[in-house]
Amino acid sequence: MAILFLKGSTSAANTTSIVPVALVFLVVATVAWLANRHRRLSHIPGPFWAKLTDVPRFRWAWSNKIHERHIALHRQYGDVVRFGPNCSNFYRVLQPMAHGHVMQGLFNTQDDKLHRSLKRPIAGIYSMTNLVSFEPYVDTTMGVFFERLEQEQLRKAAYGSDATSDLGSWLLFFAFDVMGEITFSKRFGFLDTVSDVDGIIGDIYKFFSYTHAVGQMPMLDRLWAKNPLVNWFRSAKTSAVVAFAQARAKERNATASPEKADEYNSRDFMSRFIETRAKDPSIPEGFLTAWATSNVQAGSDTTAILLRAIVHFLLTNPSSLAKLRAELRLAQQEGRLSAYGGHGVVTWKESRELPYLDACVKEASRLHSPVGVTMERVVKTKDGLGTEVCGTHLPEGTVVGMNPWVVHRDRDIFGADADEWNPDRWMGPKDERRAAMERSLLTFGAGHRTCIGKNISYLEIYKLIPTLFARYDITLETPEKWGIVNHWLVFQNGLNVRITLRDEEKEGSLVDV
Repeated sequence: MAILFLKGSTSAANTTSIVPVALVFLVVATVAWLANRHRRLSHIPGPFWAKLTDVPRFRWAWSNKIHERHIALHRQYGDVVRFGPNCSNFYRVLQPMAHGHVMQGLFNTQDDKLHRSLKRPIAGIYSMTNLVSFEPYVDTTMGVFFERLEQEQLRKAAYGSDATSDLGSWLLFFAFDVMGEITFSKRFGFLDTVSDVDGIIGDIYKFFSYTHAVGQMPMLDRLWAKNPLVNWFRSAKTSAVVAFAQARAKERNATASPEKADEYNSRDFMSRFIETRAKDPSIPEGFLTAWATSNVQAGSDTTAILLRAIVHFLLTNPSSLAKLRAELRLAQQEGRLSAYGGHGVVTWKESRELPYLDACVKEASRLHSPVGVTMERVVKTKDGLGTEVCGTHLPEGTVVGMNPWVVHRDRDIFGADADEWNPDRWMGPKDERRAAMERSLLTFGAGHRTCIGKNISYLEIYKLIPTLFARYDITLETPEKWGIVNHWLVFQNGLNVRITLRDEEKEGSLVDV
């Protein structure tokens, strides 16, 4: 029929008669295509419309309730639930644009070969043993954090302003400035100016607001952000984070060589990235920017989310905060903690000897994972026959994934109170149940695609949280207003607190900062 149409008469009569036929053919083909997609996975339960289209997923994400919807659906249908027809380009949506071109990185590339090429040369830099060498630079930024926070409090008091502070913003500024310090030997300046320098945070917020929803319906991204025709008409834009990373890489390449690396901080990430490339010239120059961008884009907001979550849960659960403070006080009395009151910072080594702190960090990361959507993978097997997951057969090519918010609330693993804050669940014996809980924490992903920078986050978190609560008494002013209100759980509502400096000589008394 199609061949006859292409080669036959083009008279008005023939055209008029063929158009309805073509429309019918199109409808039939579309229905057949949808039916085939439905049939392959028809044995998997889930909402009816989600089996046919990605629209439900898009709506759940747009409403900022996709994590809650996923939890409810799993409790309704079981371990394996069908959320969509099939979707595998979520990560492509997460690839930012740089000068009109898509930029792939460690987190967002779907190319396993490229991922190995990006990861293999630098994996050793991110080991916990190696990252401890960055501790002095984290300490420097922590010093700026405390100094600027206290100056802001004093300024407000001098002008008779409300003495509360949005600690959530300060924690966000801290996380970004740490990454600037250890990656480029240059803080972004968020803490110094108490502002969003060059709109970097706002740019990331808009990026994740877009990818959070559109990532559930990638076709929209192909039609807009990644459409060559659309990009031809509009001016090419580079994200603020990518632009910052490119500028720092250009500066370093123009003025320094591995032999002269001590002109900067020879141990920062950029110096080590340059050293790595010097040893292997086959590594493309663009990898420097990709590595540096991944550090900042994937390592700052996620750390800030966990810092905020830990602080929030402790402030809204006084008994937990009292236990943590008791642990800090005992460690100080026994000489195991160098920081107390207004002096010093907790070292990484000291923090590893604080089991209740560890329990609080794990529990906060369980209840409030930075990622609230399914982390997708594609079923690929050597024999092409598919695989079995939780007793359900999944054909080759099926997109399968787990949402950390769902896994972290599995009552079979975490107990009947899986929805509740309970750090004590991590204080039990290190038996098989504890091991199962440890294995089920997907805060930073799992497998060979585990977040390469998770140890950086842990280094910041395990140092800042105990130092913060050893240094200050903190009161949450508006607990009822804290919540998840933004896309992809990147930023929470204001964490408004009142802060006073602890008097180490008179335990329990307060000294206004």
